[in-house]
Amino acid sequence: MKKLRIILYDIREVLYAEFGRVFKDSTVLLIFFIAPILYPVIFCFMYEKENVTNLPVAVVDQARCDESRRFIHKMEATPEISVDYKCATMAEAERLMKDRDVHAIFFFPKDFATDIIAKRTAHVAVFADMSSFYYYKAALLGSNAVLIDEMHTIQLERYAATGITGLQAQEQMQPVVYEEITAFNPTNGYGAFLLPALMILVVHQTLFLGICLLCGDARENKRSLLVIPARLRTRCTHRVTIGRALCYLIIYTPICIMTLWMIPRIFQMPQLGNLYNIMIFLLPFLLAVIFFGITVGNIFVRYKVSPLLCFAFFSLILFFSTGMVWPQSNMPQFWHYFSYIFPSTPGVQGFIKVSSMGSSMADVEAEYLALWFQAGIYLVTACFSLRFIKRYKVFNAI
Repeated sequence: MKKLRIILYDIREVLYAEFGRVFKDSTVLLIFFIAPILYPVIFCFMYEKENVTNLPVAVVDQARCDESRRFIHKMEATPEISVDYKCATMAEAERLMKDRDVHAIFFFPKDFATDIIAKRTAHVAVFADMSSFYYYKAALLGSNAVLIDEMHTIQLERYAATGITGLQAQEQMQPVVYEEITAFNPTNGYGAFLLPALMILVVHQTLFLGICLLCGDARENKRSLLVIPARLRTRCTHRVTIGRALCYLIIYTPICIMTLWMIPRIFQMPQLGNLYNIMIFLLPFLLAVIFFGITVGNIFVRYKVSPLLCFAFFSLILFFSTGMVWPQSNMPQFWHYFSYIFPSTPGVQGFIKVSSMGSSMADVEAEYLALWFQAGIYLVTACFSLRFIKRYKVFNAI
């Protein structure tokens, strides 16, 4: 019991010292307490309107037939598209797009009706403004909805020409009735798709960056041993590492509740998971990030400014390696395995399942165990990195 009390006393002493370092550094305070809340709020405001409606478009109808006029009329009835201009030539429509009066052009060639009558493939060209994916998405969704409906209309007309009408024609056209349901993203918007991944990456990057800044500041000013009790400077590095980790864990637990639970609810984002499962899943994630940050900070960070220079570069790598932008199954094996160096990869995948999809802990067992494995590995490396620093006398004793 006496030894246990000594261990707890040492951890508490390191914990208090680390709290002092955090609250004396204005840069770290900004990154720990402002950035994890400010960034998600900004992202939520940016993606609050998840879909563009009444996208202004121009139509160039060289066919001038009943079929093309019917197609255009149906486009005007969609919520995504508003046919504001009907142009005689493509040059006129292109000028409107260059002036930003329209964000898409629909072109009907002269042989549009002829191809339909001859039972050949008829073409409608769509030119979308790619300055925003919202414009492209609205033009594509609206035109696809009209295209599917128009295909059904043409099929019914052809069946009617052969004497098949009514319910019989409907059954011939669609023998299996299906209903499309968008799971976990009812608005079919980018916000509900991207924001959970961005939020967990914000937590990962701000926590990692703050730890590295503290390490860089201590190494640059040669005063890191201030956080280590004198009796622990030659041994018991695990107590120092655990004490520092507890400090960061205590700070980031309420931040995670605010960032990953309260803000999504304030902005009415889809969230099926409960707070208990989310926090249980985030425990190994936070520990893995903390020990990973201590390891990198102790070994690689020599100056306080160094982590800031690498922050933006690595943020993009982490975002693309999570599998949100491009499926991991289609990644080269090297990048797939490389991505699991970072806690963000299983963290993002598991958090989306728990929070957005309402999965149980059994459903994210693979990601949960991967995070605990990372936390254990990086705990060992964090302890050894402190031994490495003391062995080579990187810091001067206070």
